[in-house]
Amino acid sequence: MRRLATLACLAALATAALTACSDDDPQDPDQPTVTASPQTGTPSASESAPSAPSESATETGPGGPPKVVDTIATGLQTPWGIAFLPNGDAVVTERDTTRVLLLQGPDHLRHEIGTIDEAVGLGTQGGEAGLLGVAVSPDYETDHLLYFYASTATDNRILRARLAGGTLGPTTVIFKGIPRGQVHDGGRLVFGPDGFLYASTGETGNGELAQDKSTPAGKILRLTPDGDPAPGNPFEDSPIWSYGHRNVQGLAFDDDGRLWASEFGASTYDELNLIEPGRNYGWPIVEGRGDRKGLTNPQIVWDTDSASPSGLAYLDGHLWLASLRGERLWRIDVDGDRASAPADFFVGAYGRMRTVVVAPDGNLWLSTSNTDGRGTPRKDDDRILVIRP
Repeated sequence: MRRLATLACLAALATAALTACSDDDPQDPDQPTVTASPQTGTPSASESAPSAPSESATETGPGGPPKVVDTIATGLQTPWGIAFLPNGDAVVTERDTTRVLLLQGPDHLRHEIGTIDEAVGLGTQGGEAGLLGVAVSPDYETDHLLYFYASTATDNRILRARLAGGTLGPTTVIFKGIPRGQVHDGGRLVFGPDGFLYASTGETGNGELAQDKSTPAGKILRLTPDGDPAPGNPFEDSPIWSYGHRNVQGLAFDDDGRLWASEFGASTYDELNLIEPGRNYGWPIVEGRGDRKGLTNPQIVWDTDSASPSGLAYLDGHLWLASLRGERLWRIDVDGDRASAPADFFVGAYGRMRTVVVAPDGNLWLSTSNTDGRGTPRKDDDRILVIRP
């Protein structure tokens, strides 16, 4: 899944580059980046998955470890995005089939409400493109709009469509021209507490794009619901909110409105970043923490075997991070603008994990990604599990 990348550093900075990224704030070097590791007694992701649900052997928080309490859906084909309507129904996208599903009512009855015909998946060819993220309009009760991140034959773009009478209407493109690749297409969508749409993009395997502010690749974008650059963005007339990203697939806001992002590294470090407007998060100059002026350090780094992070959710003082290659769910403590104490759960029990979201009842929904061409499908895969945190 990963491609080895050459870090674009000066020779004098090569050693620092191997250990990460840096920051404008002179106080930040005094707050060390946490290096996450599997907890003592936790089986590695490479070991055979247990036949029954299990938790990590380590418990670090009050109230006991998270538990799998239900299975919402089975037999899905690479589910990617999950978003909830105001009535509690869930919209689910499938990356390779480009289907949009609605899980309705207390029994989560499954209905196909449409397909995004513009989307072209590459999953069967080992790629990462297709129908990716979904977000529900903050004004859904009046406009009934859903937003989608889709890879077309020529680019990645953001579209929206109206859901009416149980059917998805025609799509309208609100933002296009995001470079697409065989890999590193980003794809997460989330509306912020400010009412604007945040979108994560990848650099398509071309690291130079992440530092180029003339392209939306390798960025986090902030847009109006109509797809225009949002007012207050750090660069004039630009949709860019932050840059220097390799491939962000997780976005989550905490209760204080801070934006957090999970990011795939290359061969050394995956990252959890606190996103601030206009900041440069370092790729491909550094991977992980580098302590270079003008670059922002990650808060937590993982080795790429135990993470490969995709979805990210925030609930009650914790971030929850779904790991693909690591085949586990990470819980991270959040205190103000600091993240710490990562702990892993369900290691190897369900295979690759793609998306985690907070459900209206206060539980987490967690989707597997074993049918994506890189995993080993198990009985009933792919699934959406209910996690009681």
